[in-house]
Amino acid sequence: MSDFCTQADAMLAQLIAWRRDFHQHPELGFQETRTSSIVAGHLNDLGIEVQQGVGRTGVVGIVDGAGDGPTVLLRFDMDALPIQEISDAPYRSQHAGVMHACGHDGHTAIGLGVATLLSRQRQRLFGRVKLIFQPAEEGLGGAMAMIQDGVLQQPAPDYAFGLHLWNQLAFGQVAIQAGPLLAAADEFSLTIIGRGSHGAMPHEGIDAVVVAAQVVMALQTIVSRLVDPTETAVLTIGTIHGGQAFNVLAGDVTMTGTVRTFDANIRQQVWQGIETLVHGICQAYGATFALQQAGCAAPATVNDPRATATMRQAAQALADATQVTPIKPLMIAEDMSEFLQRVPGCFALLGAGPHPHPHHNAGFDFDERALPVGVALLCETAALVLSQPVNPG
Repeated sequence: MSDFCTQADAMLAQLIAWRRDFHQHPELGFQETRTSSIVAGHLNDLGIEVQQGVGRTGVVGIVDGAGDGPTVLLRFDMDALPIQEISDAPYRSQHAGVMHACGHDGHTAIGLGVATLLSRQRQRLFGRVKLIFQPAEEGLGGAMAMIQDGVLQQPAPDYAFGLHLWNQLAFGQVAIQAGPLLAAADEFSLTIIGRGSHGAMPHEGIDAVVVAAQVVMALQTIVSRLVDPTETAVLTIGTIHGGQAFNVLAGDVTMTGTVRTFDANIRQQVWQGIETLVHGICQAYGATFALQQAGCAAPATVNDPRATATMRQAAQALADATQVTPIKPLMIAEDMSEFLQRVPGCFALLGAGPHPHPHHNAGFDFDERALPVGVALLCETAALVLSQPVNPG
């Protein structure tokens, strides 16, 4: 068994204490001032070079090794969600309407554990580890904010690794696989523009509700009839709003939705399909429309084969602590993908279940025994990459 596994297991009580403290004091994206202060303070105590305020509330720490070598980026997200927690746990959220419902409190605790162990093992490392504590992963663009602030420079990382506690995998399992793991997530807003009139005289207006109903149903045929059935895509309308009175034809209806894809060509095909179908339906009814892409919350998370092989090797070195388990790619999104688009790397899903409440649920929690496993896995991965000097002898 890896000595990182033994050392991480010995930290279990501390990891749980960190995690529960963060859980009691959750902070939304770009508001993680308390969390980032605790992180920076711990890194400073370890003698790690620290930079604060990267991407507004992000923290970066550099662990320098004993000699020259590559730079390994390890990323941990810190933000919570705007959800009112429903829990009897003694460590439940103390902030009304905010909770850690996705495990980021655990990720931050894992990051502090990784920093602790790697700082003790500097003599084993040839190169450096760049610890990234990221704000605002939950759809607010925290990764891009850090990238725009230069987090991928001075030094530029050669590899990037991260993980996510995942309740759909049982404790002891880990998904580490090359290729697409998580989807790109696009958001859009679509307004159907008709002409209002009295509900008893519909011929004098253009009913935006009727047009919108046709549009919603037609959009579902993009995935079922335009996309190759061997490919994967999701198109979901999440909200629809229109009308002001029971006896008035709505002059406009606005809907919002999301498109999820793994492949850039399929993504473009879906967007072209949306434009074509909406244009045709509106033209048939005499309506017009305004389609706005609200932006891509995150591109697809795609793991590099070589980096994935390294992380799998690290998992195997942990002996009984992890069992590498295949998983079908998921249509959820993660902005770790912003780093992986620019740096070869691997993002893993670490089993922390089973638990009766899923991610983003008001009753969410996870098996805290997964915390030292996450610490050991990332430490072992970094150590494998940084195990040999650039110019030995």
